[in-house]
Amino acid sequence: MFSWGENSRDGFGLVKSNGLVKANTDSCLNVILTKSPIAHLSAGNKVVAFIRSNGKVSFACRMHEYKDGKRVTWKLKGVECREKILALSCGDAHVVLLSEEGRVFCLTSASNVPSPVGNLNQVIQVACGDHHSIALTQDGKVFTWGQNSRGQLGLGKGEPSTLSPQPLKSLSGIPLAQITAGGDHSFALSLSGAVFGWGKNGAGQLGLGDTIDRPAPAPVDCLNLKKTVAVSCGGEHTAVLTKGGLVFTFGSGRYGQLGHNTLRNELRPRLVAELWGAKVTQIACGRNHTLAFVGSFKKIYSFGRGEQGQLGNGVKMDQSVPLPVQLPQDHIDDQQIEQTFAGGNHSFAVCSSAKESGKGMNDSRVEKMIQTLDNDVIDRWILQCDSKSWEKIQKEITETFSSASCLNGSFLDKSCDKHYQTSLKHSGLDLSLARKAFQRLAEKDKVLAEVEDVVQRILLPSLSKDPIGVEGLRVYLIIPELLRVLLKQQRGIDITEAFAAAILRLNPDKLQVLEGLWSTLSHSFFRTVVKTFHSVSAEYLHQMAVKRCDHRKSLKKTFGVLKRLYDANSKRHRRITVDTFHINKISSLFQAKLVQDLDSELRELVWDISGEDDTYWIESEMILSKIECYKDNILCLLKDYPCILDTEAKCTVWMYAFDQIKDCHEDIEYGWFCDDTLKVARETLLDDTFQQLRKMICHMVALKVKFQAENGVDEGGVSLEFFSLLGRELLTMEPKTLEVYESGLAWLTTDDGGITDEFYLLGLLCGKALYNQCVLNLCFPLALFKKLLGLTTTLDDLKELSPTEASGLQYVLDEDEEVVEALDLVFMDKGQELIPNGEELPVTMVNRKKYVDLYVDMKLNKSVQSQFADFERGFHKGCPTQTWRMFLPEELMTLLQGDDNYEWDKMPSLKDIGPQMTSSRTSGGFSQSSQRRKRRSS
Repeated sequence: MFSWGENSRDGFGLVKSNGLVKANTDSCLNVILTKSPIAHLSAGNKVVAFIRSNGKVSFACRMHEYKDGKRVTWKLKGVECREKILALSCGDAHVVLLSEEGRVFCLTSASNVPSPVGNLNQVIQVACGDHHSIALTQDGKVFTWGQNSRGQLGLGKGEPSTLSPQPLKSLSGIPLAQITAGGDHSFALSLSGAVFGWGKNGAGQLGLGDTIDRPAPAPVDCLNLKKTVAVSCGGEHTAVLTKGGLVFTFGSGRYGQLGHNTLRNELRPRLVAELWGAKVTQIACGRNHTLAFVGSFKKIYSFGRGEQGQLGNGVKMDQSVPLPVQLPQDHIDDQQIEQTFAGGNHSFAVCSSAKESGKGMNDSRVEKMIQTLDNDVIDRWILQCDSKSWEKIQKEITETFSSASCLNGSFLDKSCDKHYQTSLKHSGLDLSLARKAFQRLAEKDKVLAEVEDVVQRILLPSLSKDPIGVEGLRVYLIIPELLRVLLKQQRGIDITEAFAAAILRLNPDKLQVLEGLWSTLSHSFFRTVVKTFHSVSAEYLHQMAVKRCDHRKSLKKTFGVLKRLYDANSKRHRRITVDTFHINKISSLFQAKLVQDLDSELRELVWDISGEDDTYWIESEMILSKIECYKDNILCLLKDYPCILDTEAKCTVWMYAFDQIKDCHEDIEYGWFCDDTLKVARETLLDDTFQQLRKMICHMVALKVKFQAENGVDEGGVSLEFFSLLGRELLTMEPKTLEVYESGLAWLTTDDGGITDEFYLLGLLCGKALYNQCVLNLCFPLALFKKLLGLTTTLDDLKELSPTEASGLQYVLDEDEEVVEALDLVFMDKGQELIPNGEELPVTMVNRKKYVDLYVDMKLNKSVQSQFADFERGFHKGCPTQTWRMFLPEELMTLLQGDDNYEWDKMPSLKDIGPQMTSSRTSGGFSQSSQRRKRRSS
């Protein structure tokens, strides 16, 4: 072992004087030749600890300084521990030990007998800062303890220091590869290179771009996609190493420890340019210096503070650029440098002969990884599940499938290191591996049942509402592959509901990220997620239809996820068809077994009771109430999730909602006078209509129409004719509320000068037409119905309304830079600025998309903002039931304006039509003579 820096000439008491060899007369390095080789070591400010290849542990403590301030003595102690120690880490004056059994112990200079730390088990890594410690368990959990003065424990704001290990819940679900700590700050590194830091940040050592301390882990976003494979912390600086051998440093640069040829602090990771091309393989930070090892060259570079000789360059002075450590060539020619270490003011390099390279060090120098699921593990489970090893396998299944971290670290897409590209648009998973793994698990029902139980009982309830980073959301993409296998075996319904609940528990911002990941899935895997919740929802509905089962709470969960998936589908490059979301025979729920049984009970009651018996009326009303309650509950459930309904089903729900509200309003009319009858003359139709609508107190009942000097009762036909005539009148009214474009479509006029409440009345009439199930012959574009439903309008909507304008905008998007600049456009539309100072901002290749978006927004939204607000208010007043919101814009347009696609083969002959009223447009497939149900007792 080579050592240099403070106390290097004394060898820390590891050997007697004859075992300490000077590398050469000019070198400041010493060679420590121990009887049993050093397998692992760690150095703090006042303590250095060693693990020998024979498993024995010793540590050296700084005792005292001589008066000249230069001479320091150290005392070596042997550690008395019954368990074999695999790894250790030193703080300022304490040592944390990790045993082969996964237990953690702590040493101080006061004793050489380590004391156990809490009840930690299955720990695979430990790390120490000056006065705090961290442990990582095999199932991916992180525990911290010690001083928390600067938030270095990561437990959150205001949490006190503690001697008892506390779980770091904010990192729950992240598959970690490494934990490390510095003076008063800490870091964690994920398997896919995501870096999280917390604690003291006064010099920018967290790399977050500021000097604000962080009491909880914060992602270092600027290191994303850098393929980070190692992090090392100094007193107030940090170094990270990428897979490509690049080194980034940040934090305090006071002594040049960042290697940027400057003493300036860096608040964000900065590449050490002088090491470019060297392909560094190891990094190590001391308190104020840094080491970088280049394996291919057998060279160690150092930079930073050097007053104690810790840089190994023969000069005890600071150094701000990386320079090689003066390794003695005569000693390293036949040696392989296994690992480098840096402590408070000292540095080490552990070597072995070429023949012995790596032997005896594998357990300690290579940090253990968390448990993940792979083919080897699954094959062993399958092959040994029927043997005496079943209890051990059960334990492994529980460890793996109860931990989101373990699952999130499984099935990584390692082709071309794609998992290092994990982002909002890429999960880093190869889901084909997950599909194959769960198909393999299904070969043994015993194993699959155990997995199902652990996932439902432990994993799903434990999932965090606010996982940090995209990696924490991978489990939501993996679990559907398990459910796919379970549902094929006619099981897994309950676990699917529990999974849906876990998804909907996510904080809104995290749920939005998950939707984004759904939208990037391949067609096959996205369809699997949809089919999972679709099939379970269909089963629940079937049970409601044929049995007396109330699955409304369950359906709210599965429907809720389907709705989110539907939204994600709209953002996909390759969408699945909307009918994939539709659940067939929804209308059968309104003729469900429960309703049929209640109707049968009512009929039997009628036959069984004779005479004037009050019991009959009471019991029949109770049964009717049950029927109505059942239908109302289904209606309330379905109308909030229109994505699962096809047009026929939506019509069924709409008609039932319409009948319900009609019944309610008829009861209102029965109780007090509320006349909503329009008495109009054909010659002054529009004026009469507007005048009477302004005077009406109540708009909550179905509209009735009577033409003056004409006999007849409005049972639907008169209203049909009224709205048919009204459509033509509205297009020619003065002052204008509607403008007809070249496309033949009508749009709200942008000039509302002199108009008072006409837009409100126009909306009121459109709402009443919809409420009365009448066709209003106004040819609105789809954009109007998208706006009513709260959807965003696009350039395609403008193309429908004004093809000429839209083609001009498309031309701006399609042409090359020279043409766009020649157009000499600015951010203006008909003298109105699209953005502040738009007149001064030219349209270029860079901002042309923004220009087009702003133009469309101005045309379809901002220019008619007040007009549409009045129209929308009137529409809601005219159609008091909000069930129409479940329709798609195209469906809503057909309901109001009818459909020109005639089915001539289904039209009856003229002799069969009789004197019925006809309309030039068909009305969305709804019967105009729907029966009004009366529930008032005689």
